[in-house]
Amino acid sequence: MSTELPVVVIGAGPVGLAAAAHLAERGLPFTVLEAGDGPAAAVRQWGHVRLFSPWRYNIDTAARRLLIDAGWVEPDPEILPTGGRLAADYLQPLADLPALKPHVRYGARVEAVARLGVDRLRTAGRERAPLLVRLADGTDMIAKAVVDASGTWTTPNVLGASGIPARGEHASAGFVEHALPDVLGTDRARFAGRRTLVVGAGHSAANTLLSLAELAAQVPGTSVVWAIRAGNAARTFGGEAADALPARGALGTRLREQVEAGVIELVTGFPVQALTSAADGRVTVSDGVRELVVDRIVSATGFRPDHAITAELRLDLDPILGSTRALAPLIDPNEHSCGTVPPHGVDELSHPEPGYYAVGVKSYGRAPTFLLATGYEQARSVVAALAGDWAAARDVQLDLPETGVCNSNPVVGDTTIAATVTVEAGRGLLSAPLTLLPVTSTSGGEQAGGACCG
Repeated sequence: MSTELPVVVIGAGPVGLAAAAHLAERGLPFTVLEAGDGPAAAVRQWGHVRLFSPWRYNIDTAARRLLIDAGWVEPDPEILPTGGRLAADYLQPLADLPALKPHVRYGARVEAVARLGVDRLRTAGRERAPLLVRLADGTDMIAKAVVDASGTWTTPNVLGASGIPARGEHASAGFVEHALPDVLGTDRARFAGRRTLVVGAGHSAANTLLSLAELAAQVPGTSVVWAIRAGNAARTFGGEAADALPARGALGTRLREQVEAGVIELVTGFPVQALTSAADGRVTVSDGVRELVVDRIVSATGFRPDHAITAELRLDLDPILGSTRALAPLIDPNEHSCGTVPPHGVDELSHPEPGYYAVGVKSYGRAPTFLLATGYEQARSVVAALAGDWAAARDVQLDLPETGVCNSNPVVGDTTIAATVTVEAGRGLLSAPLTLLPVTSTSGGEQAGGACCG
């Protein structure tokens, strides 16, 4: 075993650590490379947000077995954890297990993945060459396989409506906030008493808008503008009282009420074209005709995968989503909701380049329908294949009914209201574009959105 090349896992988030747990159970050598200074570095950045999914959907099966064997007490399966609790109560103990801890390296940012001595053009001898993983500090590692669970949190979509940065967007970067800032907590000072523009029509935008509306009620001079490309906000408001998910419906209702009350200024049909910084410390955002002058901008426009590190690998990427071509029709958000994406595993995640697999939210490309439970099953299937257990690798199952049971326990004050809803296939439920689906801001108690089971 000591002479066998390791499997390199990129990322020590929920799905990367799940892959490590399965590798440990299979007795395969592995190394986890994490760019942050600890496990779940990205999750901790939105630690103030509560997940839409209860604990029972957020724990990988192999991870659970290893943790319980070590004396870990599993959280109440019906409770909705925050990102911070997910990291502290599950992912940190998992990363600290003796079976994993010696194999996890922090501060290890991957710069490139390639074939040793073989560029993308060369075919002869390609399959016999191991994978080469180069770190930003210049270190090279040789690997049997690479499981890329690096996620998409660090590569948000731009503000520009054409999918490329708006004119002046780079120069105005100092005015722009990442999605899901802690408006009512650690980031409060940046928004209190200021005029903030939120761009985006998804649940991340809704969460931030409601938090800003609460801040506006607390701090005079705080104002909120919401810009969307669509002609109306019906998609974000959703079905409200008729929504199959009461919590999501309530989110839409509260958001609509804040718009109708004038607390949130809604600007429709506004594709961002240009940003211009002014001498007075404000920024002007234009759609080519209209202009909005604000102090801060929250970009809630979604995320995209970064395939730059694998530029020398032969990847078969769908030209629209950026997932594998085989996976794309199964996750197309025009056809599937979070509850109707069918189970899939190593076969759908394979590329022409043997041994490289993107798992987790990165595997979905730009599709916003990812479920954490799906990522865990992807990791299990891929690791089984790497162990040569193809029967297990292809026996892909999800612990979710095909109709998509979405459980939400919205927190209202100190009262937890249980609401379990069965969502019919084809209802078009779209999840928030996050590795995990956030719902409630712990600082303000508002519903953040997200459509399914994390």
